[in-house]
Amino acid sequence: MIYLRLHETDRGAIVAMCDKELLGKVFSEGKHEIDLKKYADFYKGDLLDRNAAEKMISKESIYTANIVGKESVGICVDKGLASESDIAMISGVPYLHIYRIA
Repeated sequence: MIYLRLHETDRGAIVAMCDKELLGKVFSEGKHEIDLKKYADFYKGDLLDRNAAEKMISKESIYTANIVGKESVGICVDKGLASESDIAMISGVPYLHIYRIA
């Protein structure tokens, strides 16, 4: 299951998506940190299965995206929104940042 929240802007959606089991946790490695506890409200939107989450995001609708977790990142790669080389890791957890430059 995946938490997905769309923050609408004039330029498109800011997508926040993370695997359910990661919400409320903090991951750090060196100088880098992903705080899914402090920023849980940013990510906690609809709780969806993979198929529903796939239907809610598209290349055309994303302005920026913050994606955390194996299942969530996998959706973005499968949909062609990112490639394997775009994936970063922190404490063994994959994450992506997607930006549309217009």
